[in-house]
Amino acid sequence: MKLAYPRRQRQLETLVKKLGLSLEEPIKWDLLDLALTHPSVSDSDNYEQLEFLGDAVVRLVAAIVLWEKYPDFPIGDFAAIRSVLVSDRILSKLAKEYGLQLYLLVAGSASGDRVGQQSRLADAFEAVLGALYLSTNNLELIRPWLDSHFCKLATEIRRDPARLNYKAALQEWTQAQFKVLPEYRVVEIPPSVRNQERFIAEVWLNGKKLGNGKGRSIKAAEQAAAKVAFLSVNCPQKS
Repeated sequence: MKLAYPRRQRQLETLVKKLGLSLEEPIKWDLLDLALTHPSVSDSDNYEQLEFLGDAVVRLVAAIVLWEKYPDFPIGDFAAIRSVLVSDRILSKLAKEYGLQLYLLVAGSASGDRVGQQSRLADAFEAVLGALYLSTNNLELIRPWLDSHFCKLATEIRRDPARLNYKAALQEWTQAQFKVLPEYRVVEIPPSVRNQERFIAEVWLNGKKLGNGKGRSIKAAEQAAAKVAFLSVNCPQKS
């Protein structure tokens, strides 16, 4: 059923065409409209619930794409690549490619908030996925256009291991298993014994050290420690 507002209907139809979808698809236009309505416009009628659903949808699509493209991929790298694919940075970039900002309804001070634009676009992108999923209760309106992006990005990430986000992957695992976040302890290596790396980081969980790593920056050291920790708990060495 189409919207009662012709101008808004035309806007959403333009977006759907950009996604490569036919207007004959069983799209629930009211949900798509809601998916592109920021909470600043309405406290109750906004994209928040659809974003919650879309977060699960985008993770599922990423997992399926990786499973199909790299069936023998180590679980550690698999999860780390997915964490990059579903990050706000990537999702907001995809949102911009389709011009989602042109259709997102934002009101008040939020409309001029450039700092929060990345998060806002990522949220709206997830909400759109949620709306499309609910339109058919499957992924047939999503995978035809999203798969190609994830395949290309996964290939690029594999070529550049520095883009793997083991911190996010480890955090996801600890929250799922223990409902807590890992703790990072970072110290600076004294100049007298310093080589290429400047910092050493340890990652702890429930009073137990899971791993450590070195890096030229605090962020790099934490990522190195997270990689060791994540692989140790997900891919334990066989004795």
